[in-house]
This record gives sequence, structure tokens and C-alpha cells, in this order.
Amino acid sequence: MKISGYELNFSEQELDDILANKMRNIELIGADFSGYQQLPDGDKETLKHLLNAAIIINDVALEQDNPLNRKLKDGLIRTAMESSYAKKALELFNSLNGVAGFNGIDKEPIQIFKDVELLQGKNFYPKDLSVKEFHDILQQMLTNGKIDEVKNILSARTMVRRNEDELIGIDYTVYFAKEFFKIATELEKASQTCSNDIFKSYLMWQVQALLHTDEKLDMMADKFWAEMQDTNLEFTISRENYEDEMTGTIFDNLKLLSALQQHNIEVVSKDTLGCRVGIVNKTGTEFILESQKTLPYLATWMPFNDKYEQSINKNDVKQTMVDADLMTLTGDYAMCRGGITTAQNLPNNDKLSIKTGGGRRNVYHRQVRMSSDKRREKELLNALVEPKLHQYFDTNAIHTWVIGHENGHSLGPLSEYQNAMGIYKHIIEEHKADIISVASMQVLCEKFNLFEKDYLKTIYTSWCISLFLKAKPVFSAPHRMAELIQFNYMLENKGMYFDENKKLNINFDKISSVMYDLLKETINLQLSKSVEKAKSFVDRWAYWSENSAYIADVQQKLGNKPYIKIVTKF
Repeated sequence: MKISGYELNFSEQELDDILANKMRNIELIGADFSGYQQLPDGDKETLKHLLNAAIIINDVALEQDNPLNRKLKDGLIRTAMESSYAKKALELFNSLNGVAGFNGIDKEPIQIFKDVELLQGKNFYPKDLSVKEFHDILQQMLTNGKIDEVKNILSARTMVRRNEDELIGIDYTVYFAKEFFKIATELEKASQTCSNDIFKSYLMWQVQALLHTDEKLDMMADKFWAEMQDTNLEFTISRENYEDEMTGTIFDNLKLLSALQQHNIEVVSKDTLGCRVGIVNKTGTEFILESQKTLPYLATWMPFNDKYEQSINKNDVKQTMVDADLMTLTGDYAMCRGGITTAQNLPNNDKLSIKTGGGRRNVYHRQVRMSSDKRREKELLNALVEPKLHQYFDTNAIHTWVIGHENGHSLGPLSEYQNAMGIYKHIIEEHKADIISVASMQVLCEKFNLFEKDYLKTIYTSWCISLFLKAKPVFSAPHRMAELIQFNYMLENKGMYFDENKKLNINFDKISSVMYDLLKETINLQLSKSVEKAKSFVDRWAYWSENSAYIADVQQKLGNKPYIKIVTKF
């Protein structure tokens, strides 16, 4: 079957197998949810407009991801009205939220259409732009004195297009002017009925940021967003740069990188937009906020803390935290390519609001973390874990660890050190946040009494099991690469081991010290600002061993569901 001139890459039978056996649902809340029913009528009206904005933001993200996304999605929608085959292909498209993407299991990206590939530079850069040509053009433009033009090209907020023999960076507010105007209109309407003044101020700053080419307006919107602790509603326009794999290649070209640094040009990958709409869960938020008081101490506990500046200091934490019941996830959030976001700490360090002293906001996704498959978890324990440890596995402990992970992003060296890791920066940063969480758990227990000492075994066991990968990770999956690093480090340093029956055993008394040693090595790596050292570190620890292969084989036999369907009810 052809859709808008492009032939589907899957048979209908193959799609049947994916939808029936390889896709899991994450159900978001609907109008019958008690938290929604208890909202003031004005907030319910506000949510209608926020949900409308989320749909438009998804269109923007599709355009950023691939030049054919919107055309082929529209074609699938039209054809699906009369064809079950097209309807099934549309479900796969919606899972990836695009024409192509990795699923976390297969080595090669999933391509829904023949000859429509996953692009290294996504649609941020011209499809036919090679890495070499990209670097050559930038070098020539620097030679010709076009410094400001190069800054625009390497901005996180521009779409790059050809301009004769050169390139030009077009700000999102210009490139997506039509879409941004519609989003701003919905947000302005939303602000008129919401019950919270801070939330209203945030929406109005976000309106201005969408309508004007001024990064300072994004800064103000980010700052108001990060201060929203006591609100009924959660609305986020996320800007993260995991998807762009073209910009980071500059760090491999030392001559070009040096020339850029001489002109104080920061190399930052492109932001893909995402949107989250939800309702703040007060009970869940109270539990998460217990960790906030620990951050000033953890900032002093961090290795080499006298050698760098951190977001956290003892006088002002500047970090809000909420647990959210989700109504929709669109854009970057809905690109479920091997996983889905369970929580988030924003703004990232490259954003102006952080650079000018603004705060951060951590948001946790209740419906995502509550969607685990209990039957499969039990089968996994039986297959791979020493029976005496089964009692300690608990998905709620994973949530406790995730809280530590998100807090970990606020600790350690800031963006200049992180960005200096080049194409390895996301792997190193996610890895850093992981091990801060694990290494600090004993401190949180003994100094702050956040949980009983016996619960440490539950946290450690649940985290160790979370390191069981389903397949060898691709480089573009930083969370999975980080987990592979930690898995191997734990085994080599006797934090855990597999017995003669190939069952996991854990040395509980070693985990804290082993992970703190790894944390010291990781922070020292970021302080080095060395791409070569980052590469050496990843090469050293992110190897695929017989243990990893055995675990992946067991998981394959138990059945993997690498595709995710987000079920929205509004």
C-alpha cells in the first residue's frame, strides 16, 4: 500500500503482530478522574485550551523531526478512514510519533515507509547535508567573518536551511510563526480562566516568548514555570536536545571547535519541543518534596564540589517539585522510541534562565510509572534473580530512585562542563544523575531519615534489576548506555555478581562506596572538559558482555513490548 506516494515498509500481518504482541498501553486520565472532577470550572476551561495547544505543539515537533512526518501522517489519517491496513500503520506512527525511530530492541531504526529514513540532523538541518559539508561551511563562514550568522546556525532554537553556498539559522518563532501564533492564542485564552495567579503569569510570559524572537522572554517564562509549587494544573513546553545528532559532531572536529571557541560561539544541539498537560497530585507531591530539604547538604557531599559551581546552594534551593496526573503528552514526550519519560528536571543547564540564576522544576509522571507489567516482573525475578532477593523488589522503590536521579541533574558541574563532553554529553550527564541517586541513598537514610534502613535493600535491589537491558543499546539512547556502564562497573567492582545458576546476587554493604567511587570518576571526567576522555570512559565501560547477552536473551524469551501507545481520553 502507498500513502501519499510512499510505500509502507510493513505488511498488514507484521503490523498485526506489533499491535497485538509488542505494544503496551499507558492510559492517561479522563473526565471521570476524581482530581479532574474536583477542579474549579475555570481550571477545567483552562485545560481545554492547554490541550488544544498541545496538539499544535505536536505538529511543530513532527516538523522538527522529519520533513515528511506531517505529510505522511495526514495521508495515513485520510486512508485509515477506509483501510484497516492504514489504520494499523497509523498506530505505529503514533507510537514513534514519526516515520522512523529506534524501538530499544532492534539494532536498526524502525522505518514505517520504504526509503523514508531516520535522519542524523532530523529536519533541523537540510536532508542532504553531510557532516563534512556542514563543518566545511561553518569553517568558511567563520573565515569570511560571518560570526553572528554562525551563532544563529548553532543556536538551540533555530532551523537551519541552505542559503546559496552557506547556511542560515531561522529562529523557531519565525520558522513556526503560524503554529506559534495559534499556540499563543490558546494559552492566552487559558490564562483568562485559570484560578492561580502564578500559573496565569507563566502562561502570559509563555505567550510573549512564542510571539517574539527574544531568548530573554523564554528566560522569563522558564523562571515563572520553575516557581509554580502550589498550583492545580501542570503545563510544560519542554525544550530538550537529545534528538539532534548533527550539531554534536563538531566536537570531533578539533580545528573547527577551536575556531568557534575563539569567537565565544557555544555549540548546543537543537531543541525538540514537547508538551505535557496534567493535574498536580497533592499527595504524591508531598512525598517528593521530602527530598528537597536534602539538596543543600548533597551539594556539599558531591565530589570535588570546591572546583565548580552548582545550581544548588545552602541558602536558596530554587527547585520546585510536583507529581502530575497526566492528560496528554505530545511532541518530544510522545516520541516513544525505546522508552517514555517517567520524570523530568528542567530547564536544562544550557538555558538562559539557569545561566541567570533561575530555578528548576521537577515533574513526575504518575501514569507512566504506574503502568508496569506485574506478571512479567515476577517472571523476570524467577529467571534472573536469587530467590532471597525477590522480597526486596518494589516498583515504588524505583520511584524513590528516580527522585534522586532528577535531583542529581541539579548537582555537579554546570553546562560548560557538560557540553564539553560533545556527543557523549547526554550519556555522561544521565549516568551522573543515576549514580548520584544510588550513591546518596545511604546518606538520605542515615542523615535525613527519609526511609527505614531496611528499605535501602529494596532500593538497591530494585535499581540493580533495572539495569537488566533488553538489548544492546544504540549510542543515541543515553539512558540505556548509562545503565550498561553502571551494570559493568558494579560487576567488576563486586557490588553485585551472578552465581553458578546465573542468578543475581547483591553485596549490599558495598554499593554506596562503589557508586561514590564511580561518581568521583564521573565528576572528574566532566571537569576535564575532554571529549577524548569521555570517549575512553564510554568505550571502557559500555561494553556488551556475556552476562548482558544472557539477560537480553532471557528477556526476549519472556516477551518484550518495545512499542508504547499513549491512550488519551480527552
